[in-house]
Amino acid sequence: QRSEHSVGGLEKAPLDSLVVISDFGEPVLPGFRHLGSVERGGDKPYHVVIKGENHHALEALRFTHAGKVDCIYIDPPYNSGARDWKYNNDYVDANNAYRHSKWLAFMERRLKLAKELLNPDDSVLIVTIDEKEFLHLGLLLDQIFRGARIQIVSTLINPAYVARRGGFGRSDEYIFFVMLGRAAPQRVRLSREWVSSKGRTHTGNVRWDLLRRSGPGAARRDSPGCFYPIYVNPDGPKVASVGEALASGLSTPEAIQGCFPVLPIRKDGSEGRWQWTPQTLRARLEQGRVRITGTVEAGFTVSILKDGEYQKIVRGEFEVTGGNMDGSLVVADIATDEVLVIPSTQWRVSSHDATQYGSRLLDAFIPGRKFPFPKSVYAVEDTIGFFVKDKPDAVVLDFFAGSGTTAHAVARLNRQDGGRRQSIMVTNNEVSADEAMELRNRGLRPGDAEWEALGIFEHITRPRVTAAITGKTPDREPIAGDYRFTDEFPMADGFDENVAFLELRYLDADDIDLGHAFGYRAATLAPGRRPGTGRATCQFRCRAAPVCLDGPLRRPVDEDRWRSFVSARPKTARTAFIVTYSPTVFAGIAAELPTSMDSVRLYDTYLSLFLPARGRA
Repeated sequence: QRSEHSVGGLEKAPLDSLVVISDFGEPVLPGFRHLGSVERGGDKPYHVVIKGENHHALEALRFTHAGKVDCIYIDPPYNSGARDWKYNNDYVDANNAYRHSKWLAFMERRLKLAKELLNPDDSVLIVTIDEKEFLHLGLLLDQIFRGARIQIVSTLINPAYVARRGGFGRSDEYIFFVMLGRAAPQRVRLSREWVSSKGRTHTGNVRWDLLRRSGPGAARRDSPGCFYPIYVNPDGPKVASVGEALASGLSTPEAIQGCFPVLPIRKDGSEGRWQWTPQTLRARLEQGRVRITGTVEAGFTVSILKDGEYQKIVRGEFEVTGGNMDGSLVVADIATDEVLVIPSTQWRVSSHDATQYGSRLLDAFIPGRKFPFPKSVYAVEDTIGFFVKDKPDAVVLDFFAGSGTTAHAVARLNRQDGGRRQSIMVTNNEVSADEAMELRNRGLRPGDAEWEALGIFEHITRPRVTAAITGKTPDREPIAGDYRFTDEFPMADGFDENVAFLELRYLDADDIDLGHAFGYRAATLAPGRRPGTGRATCQFRCRAAPVCLDGPLRRPVDEDRWRSFVSARPKTARTAFIVTYSPTVFAGIAAELPTSMDSVRLYDTYLSLFLPARGRA
């Protein structure tokens, strides 16, 4: 039983209630402790779920993943005033006068670190938010990611909507996409529900457009070279020849026997213009991209396949089954409920219902355990899929992991195409404000086993991710129900994936410098297994710099033995972590390593990253 009382003016407390703290501004040296793993994926990279403060976890990830993350997806606290997040270790509620500025300061620190992790040449940051911080977040992202392309999507997440006193009911939220370098959403196969509002544009069939320009202004005869006759042979009908552009003021083309000249005349009799020049039209006639319909009595219409539609045929999205009498391609329609498309910025998709495929789906995996407002796993899958479906080895980071939906979504993407994408998840182990009050009333404190067991990581994230991979609930019962939409299969099948669970720890600089914290640093580099287990290690692999060691993770005790150690490495190894106090020894070894390998002086490089006196501030 804990007790505290004053003795001689001093406060007395049991030793087990004391913790070591750091002064404000003192460097934090993060490391990871292995908490276990789920292994069903063979030699696939391990998904990583980190228990710890996300700011410090991001600091640690700079050591291994700077510039190597392909996609960051986060669902940060929405700052609703419902005591759903902490700042300076205290809950922030609606009555706090500095609620918005605290939220911005909280987000700014983390987004600046996130920027360092993203691949500047091709990566995306995705942030979901509601109307309470929507405008503030937009300005913050524009400030931090100057030069990036930022786009906003509005997405329906609750068809029933949530009533708001004095306002409209809320049924949607916003998604910010911050695209760096070449990053851009890719065309993916989607249900027609995504594009039902776009009419003929996305019918699933190849689209023929009029050669004559339409629309006010754009259709006038004022473009040099685009007012010319197309001579149509009525036997077909088909194009007999393409005339040259008529001079300004001239509207009567030269006659050709047996052919009818077709000019870009609008329905009201005014002169318009064609979209292509005569030279372009002739070239594309040869490609089968021009179609003639109509009769002598009704008139002839010239239709074309624009570049975008023709590329669909070139890519094999549509099958050419023959040719018409006019030489135009005959393309088979797609008898499917799906289309290959980039959608608009308004998403109204039934699979994104956060109640049906967030809260209720979560209850199927971890029955009886509640988590507020989990995302639909299909919504997260679709959102990140636009940027990583063409990257089978993508690294996806979520440092507001919550219930673990992002890891679940990445596992689903891997199953669909055999990918080896890796998710890195970070979440704390805090309990809710109400739970904290109830636990304190029972005399419990953070750190007590019963308190920690109810934290987000232990009670929600870890069991949910484990259940998704294994297909079994925490009680070892097969999960009931089937996945829907993109691919349908029993949830009890689980996934062929590996997951490592880590805990963020705080290390001592002297221990690191002397090599006494090797286990924690090894977990940072290869978290899937503990050092010295005698089993193959191939974990925490980045696309650009994988750590891949054949055999137990170990360090040679004799620097002279490094050649045999390196020669026994797998050919896929790309980074050598050299543990030595001597800059001369490091330089000598690095000079003789294969040119394909990067060299890192392990402890010194790590310490210089975090200690201002030894490197960057």
